[in-house]
Amino acid sequence: MKLWISIAVVLSAVIWLSFFLYDSQTSYGVGVSDKSLKVQTIAKGISSPTSMTFIDSKNILVLEKNTGKARLISNGVLRPSPVLNFSVNTDSERGLLGAATYKSTNSGKTFVFLYYTEEQQGQDLRNRVYRFEWNGSVLENPLLMLDLPALPGPNHDGGKLLIGTDRNLYVVIGDVNHKGKLQNVEDGPDPDDTGVIFKINPESFSVASKTNPFSPSQTVDLQSRYVAYGIRNSFGLAMDPLTGRLWETENGPDKYDEINYIRNSDSSGFNGGWRKVMGPISRSTITPDQLVNFQNFKYYDPVFSWKKPVAVTGIDFFHSSKLGSKYKDNLFVGDYNNGNLYFFKINDKRSGLSFSSSQKKLKDLVVDSNSELSKIKFGTGFNGITDVKMGPDGLLYVLSINGGTLYRVGPK
Repeated sequence: MKLWISIAVVLSAVIWLSFFLYDSQTSYGVGVSDKSLKVQTIAKGISSPTSMTFIDSKNILVLEKNTGKARLISNGVLRPSPVLNFSVNTDSERGLLGAATYKSTNSGKTFVFLYYTEEQQGQDLRNRVYRFEWNGSVLENPLLMLDLPALPGPNHDGGKLLIGTDRNLYVVIGDVNHKGKLQNVEDGPDPDDTGVIFKINPESFSVASKTNPFSPSQTVDLQSRYVAYGIRNSFGLAMDPLTGRLWETENGPDKYDEINYIRNSDSSGFNGGWRKVMGPISRSTITPDQLVNFQNFKYYDPVFSWKKPVAVTGIDFFHSSKLGSKYKDNLFVGDYNNGNLYFFKINDKRSGLSFSSSQKKLKDLVVDSNSELSKIKFGTGFNGITDVKMGPDGLLYVLSINGGTLYRVGPK
């Protein structure tokens, strides 16, 4: 009898200790390969979230694609009422899509930029970027910044926004099913603001540099703000904190999702190759001279590709050592199809990726099999990743569209 009592006491202690040691918000349905790290649920019950932005150390804004609601997570609690509710078209990839935060050193104001497919009665659909002021509790004083095509669509709207380390705003829009010169179709329509990445001063909305690749002397309107074209459809933008260079993820059609190192500078731009090529150009029948090559722009191969598309999405450079020194200033990338989180090391020149001896089959820079895919997997079970970002706390945040959940990866 005393033995059973002793066992019961020990078991009770173990159960109590386990409950005490493990965070009640630990997410058991997801996991990461590094056993020194854990995944926590920060917020759940979000409807089809697409993007997040950290307004400050206490407030995270999360966008709901189909409801048009901008939701606030404040001090770790999801507020029941939205900060704003937009009238959006939600067909296919349309909706409330992108967000970025900018703190002005001139006015001291905090601005939040939002990208969404705006639906107004009696008007054509447009993809628009608005700038709002954050007053500490709500978004106010909307100002239209970019007015972009949404037709014919309804997919390839892009919508990701990024404030770079250079303090410029980067905006990506997909091809919206256009077939023009910006999609490398020689006899197609002239540039029409589709399939491009914009670089814009977030305060004046002007050209970020007097020598952008499409200079005002060559063309007019928004074209002077292009730094990349030939973009099929992108769900991820990131900037290397050490070099100030732009990186992008891109979805292919039936093959070849990509990670691109944009290589942009003030006087040269990037041609992604779509609609003629996705993945390494050497695996196609196309040569660079068959593309539409605008002056000051050049085609570059992706730095990495998935032959079988995984619907690659969020991308971010992890400029923190809180997960361990090996992750600092390297790259995390998410996908939609599998809910996988990938980790990549950047090469010494910070112009591409570096692979270990155990990843030698990836040195051709293409995932050709499931065994190769397993070599870059860092996390699984996230149920459709749409955004990946390092937070102000130096930890990694992952947004799940199908799970309606915001996760955080940190030390145990």
